[in-house]
Amino acid sequence: MYLEIKEVRTLNDYILLLRYENGELREFDMKPYIDLGIFQELKDPIMFNTVKPCFDSIVWANEADLDPEILYRNSTQIN
Repeated sequence: MYLEIKEVRTLNDYILLLRYENGELREFDMKPYIDLGIFQELKDPIMFNTVKPCFDSIVWANEADLDPEILYRNSTQIN
């Protein structure tokens, strides 16, 4: 079972700010993914900013999503 993402915000340079159900705040860098498949559509800032929490992960308006384990493992805790 994964911690649920309660809030997601976009920051500059394809960084996501993730707030988890336990209050933990983490930053996830999307740059390694932005040239892959459906994620290429996220180069458009309008599309990138459509991200929202969905179950225990996140999703964009183009239906791109990421595995919650990847989000947690490859993010950096900032609080």
